[in-house]
Amino acid sequence: MKKSVLTRYRVLAYVTAVMLLVLCTCMVFKYGFDMGADLTFVVSQAHGVLFMIYLVFAFDLSSKARWSFGKMLWVMVSGTIPLAAFFVERKVRAEVEPLVSGGLATAKA
Repeated sequence: MKKSVLTRYRVLAYVTAVMLLVLCTCMVFKYGFDMGADLTFVVSQAHGVLFMIYLVFAFDLSSKARWSFGKMLWVMVSGTIPLAAFFVERKVRAEVEPLVSGGLATAKA
């Protein structure tokens, strides 16, 4: 597996997680303090596009690492839970890095 597959997943995992935290903050301001509706709209649209790209990269990584369907689904869903993507990304990196550097053909399921 190429290192670029892991790298692009990691970058999008962090970007998506940060954008989700920004979106949650915007939602608090929009519904809690009745301000920032325009900013919330822009941030939600940006997060949506980035999340779709994240899903593509996560699927690509999961197919190359030969994960089970459940594991792939968990990695994809972690992008919708605030802070979860940070923890899942670390676990994925620790598991996939040996495949990249060692050239192993399969990963643990």
